[in-house]
Amino acid sequence: MGLKINNLSGGYAGNNVLKNVTFDVPDGNIVALIGLNGAGKSTTINHIIGELQPQMGTIELNGINLVQDPTGFKSQIAYIPEQPILYDELTLGEHLHLMLAAHNIDDEIAWQRAEQLLKRFRLDDKLHWLPVHFSKGMRQKVMLISAFMLDAPLIIIDEPFLGLDTVAQKDVVKLIHEQANKGNSVLMTTHLLASAAEFVDQFVVLHDGKSRFIGTPQALAEENQLQLDQLDDFFDLVQRELADES
Repeated sequence: MGLKINNLSGGYAGNNVLKNVTFDVPDGNIVALIGLNGAGKSTTINHIIGELQPQMGTIELNGINLVQDPTGFKSQIAYIPEQPILYDELTLGEHLHLMLAAHNIDDEIAWQRAEQLLKRFRLDDKLHWLPVHFSKGMRQKVMLISAFMLDAPLIIIDEPFLGLDTVAQKDVVKLIHEQANKGNSVLMTTHLLASAAEFVDQFVVLHDGKSRFIGTPQALAEENQLQLDQLDDFFDLVQRELADES
């Protein structure tokens, strides 16, 4: 079933940022939510994770409605924000313990996943480190490990490649593929469209709080007379379009 957003309208403090946004993230699919700054990407994500209440419309995940059963809905989500959020007084190992406890998970399989992820991101010898010793890239890796070890039905990643080296970026793409191959859903935001086009199933383009385009990377490229490896030019085209309209 996956994530279903239907006619979502909402925003902050009465400011109606989103206007009837509708899109799906089916089981086993990777969807990239894209758009210029201010298009509504962060607002959409904040609605999905329950930080904002919809003014209109519905948000459902595997048949569970966010408003009707917020606990059941949120228990299915793992979320990685754009900026890492760590507790200064907790070690890496304690962060992992806290994340699992928050999701009522305490089994051997979950810890095996955590250990595999720690090795993949080369942090397995840093379980006793405090965040003050972590670089920005290492902090992002901690967030990735904390989320992917949950094996959640839906993982939401806001700008997954920010602050990561090339090797870590490839590891993230592999993890995203592994999630989808298990039948889980992945929703991400990114400005690196040409790179994302190599592995996402669909782009959802937001513009002025509305879903302007929903389709495959190839369809987005063709609609804008671009090659797939030229998709990073898409935002330049949108900027020029906006300039012509003003």
